[in-house]
Formats: sequence, C-alpha cells, structure tokens
Amino acid sequence: MHKETILAQIGNHRERETGAISFPVYHSTAYRHPGPGRSTGFDYTRTANPTRSVLEEAIAELEGGDAGFACSSGMAAVQTVMGLFSPGDHLIVSLDLYGGTYRLFERVWVRLGISFSYVDLRDLQAVEAAATPQTRGIFIETPTNPLMRVTDLAALCRMARDKGWLSIVDNTFMTPYGQQPLLKGADVVVHSATKYLGGHNDVLAGLIVTATPELSDRVGELVNTLGAVLGPQEAWLLMRGMKTLALRMEKHQENAMAIAQYLSTHPAVDQVYYPAFSPGERQVQEGQAAGYGGMLSFRVQQEEMVSPFLSNLRLVSYAESLGGVESLITHPATQTHADLPEEIRKRTGVCDRLLRMSVGIEHLEDLIGDLSRALNHARVVI
Repeated sequence: MHKETILAQIGNHRERETGAISFPVYHSTAYRHPGPGRSTGFDYTRTANPTRSVLEEAIAELEGGDAGFACSSGMAAVQTVMGLFSPGDHLIVSLDLYGGTYRLFERVWVRLGISFSYVDLRDLQAVEAAATPQTRGIFIETPTNPLMRVTDLAALCRMARDKGWLSIVDNTFMTPYGQQPLLKGADVVVHSATKYLGGHNDVLAGLIVTATPELSDRVGELVNTLGAVLGPQEAWLLMRGMKTLALRMEKHQENAMAIAQYLSTHPAVDQVYYPAFSPGERQVQEGQAAGYGGMLSFRVQQEEMVSPFLSNLRLVSYAESLGGVESLITHPATQTHADLPEEIRKRTGVCDRLLRMSVGIEHLEDLIGDLSRALNHARVVI
C-alpha cells in the first residue's frame, strides 16, 4: 500500500465492535484478566495501551520496520535507545546535530561512561579515522540540524554493518513519507514526533522503530522498564496529525524550495542551506529521499541584522520547534543549540548570524512578503 493510504487509514478498521473510524482513546491504566495466566494483551498501560499500540503499528509499517514504540518526547526516544549501550562504549555522531541531543550525550551519558566523537558523516574517511576498538554505534541526522548536511545513508549503514556498529538515524526532518532509513540499512530510527508527524504544534511525542525482532525485544524491554511512554490522548492526537502528513509535506517542501531560492538572491543574506542547493548532496538526497524537506537555514550578512529582522516579522513566528503548519524561525546560537560551547558551535558552523526556518503551509506570497519586509528593515537599521 502507498504511504498516503497508510497515513489516511491509521486507526480505521481497527475498532470492530462499534466500527469507529477514529480509533478510540483508551484512558484505562488497568485491564481485567480473563482468568489466571490469561491476558487480553493489555495488562497495564505502561506496558501496552490499545490507542498507543495502533500508533506504534502504524509507524512501524510506514518506516518498513519490525516494531514501533511511542515515547513521551523525542528526547525520551533517544534516551531509551541509548539504553542499548554500555559503559565504555563509543559512538560516532553527526557533527552538527540538535543541541538537545548533544546535551543528553555530553551531560548525561558521558557521566555514565559512554564517549562520543562528532564527525562530518559525509566524509567516510573521517568516520573511519574516528573509530576506536570501543566504537559500538553511529548516530546520524540527515539532513542535519541546523546546517542541512546530507549523509549517504546506504554507504554509512553498510560501513556500520560491516564493523558491527548499531546505526541509529534521527528521521525527524524528512519523516517516513520522505525517507525510510531502515530500507537503506539502518538498525533503528527515532523521531521527535512533536514536529512534522504531529504537525500542529500541539502534542509532545517521540517514536522509535526497530529493524529486527531481536532489536524490537531489546527496545521493548527498555521502553517498559524506563516507562517514558506516550499517553493515550497524545497518541490519538499524533495519529490524527499523521493522517494529513503526505499533503502537508508536499506543501512544506514546495514552499521551502521557493523561499530558499528567494533568500539566495536577497542582498541581506550571505548563504542559504538547503539540500537541493549543493550539487553533490542533492544527488545523495535524491537517491535516498522523496524531496528535500521543509527545513532550511540561512546566514544574514551581519550579526547586527539578526535582532531587527526577528523583531519585524509579522507572519512568521520567532519560536523554537519546527514541523508545524505555521512557519517558525529560530536563532540556533541562542535557542536550540545554546547549550553547545561556543567553540564547538563555531567549529560546527552554528554562528551568531545563522537562522533556521521551518517553512509552513501558508500562501507563498505572504511568507515571502513577510521575510522581505523584515530583511529590508534590518538592512536599513544597519
């Protein structure tokens, strides 16, 4: 079945007693046992919940995986997956990645005995050079957050498989509608489902998808043990958002391409980062994904332009997060990546002139008009 159909049909044909098209929200935390040693499959809601189970089966099908798991946030999903590693293990990680993931790795897992090397994963020789005898995994963002660098998933996951590493891909930016890393050889996929999957800036959620039954068993035990699971109401909201994912992603991408092209010609803009704009990376992106996504970043000419630009936006919101129907702009250096030490931010390219835009589904002319007015005001002020 096509992904558009899978998405639109999430939860339908599942509630057989009433025929409900929208799968019900099961708030119950406890379930009666039919008898001693017998179960309906639902015993306690942390372990399994009917509403959450429908969501988990849907994301597994969309990603082409063995099993799905719904967590209380994207960071809870990453934290859960990190339970697959042990003290002394080493991971290779995308050089520029979401600041919250960096914070989790460096402030929590380093203290627990796991080490990390941050590498430009486009360079397979650099990946080889970063490997140690203790390397057990590789954590990939593609496109990366916020510089939109594109990693060749098939090549990198093949290397990981040959070396016995676990490959984990954060697929938040592209979603399973645009990219299916498990089909390129990845072992685990994680999502901040708060973003494009939910799509409306109204639900906090994370998802994990595993490639094999063995990994599913291990992650399932971690999910149940750690308990950072998604509540039934949030699971229902997420399913409702996912039903329109295909339509939204097409509009996000259409608008993002046009805005990236517009920004690249504006005299106040120094550089635009979008997967379609780098010939080598565009070829990789087209080989592993459907489209270029709805995220872009750009640098203004001078740091002093940032504040007047952000202050004069009227339609686009200056706000953290991404993936909703409304367009948002973030200043990574002071928001999403503020926890990175300054020297690391500069080394990874997250400078004070960099802005990241989550392009929404508004009318393109309105978005460009708002950006143009704010950019032109910033130039006049400077």
